Amino acid sequence: MTAGLKNNADRVARRGLDEAFVTKFDADRQAATARNNEQEKLKADLKAKTAQLDATLAELDKGLAEARKIVKLDFPQGQWREFGIEDKR
Repeated sequence: MTAGLKNNADRVARRGLDEAFVTKFDADRQAATARNNEQEKLKADLKAKTAQLDATLAELDKGLAEARKIVKLDFPQGQWREFGIEDKR
């Protein structure tokens, strides 16, 4: 679009698309492209962090399951609440 507007500057200028408009239009296009590239990088970074978080939460869940099992085996049911376990049995 920018190249076409520049190549036909005389004809489009009659309709209000002067050189200032074309310059601003091109600058806006470049800014939009740069922001889009930045957004795509942030999306990729977010996906990587989400994968790290998921892995950490999976490890945490495994540790919690193991701790609950040990508490239930080694402590009477009356003490389970002390460990945050609300199970009846």
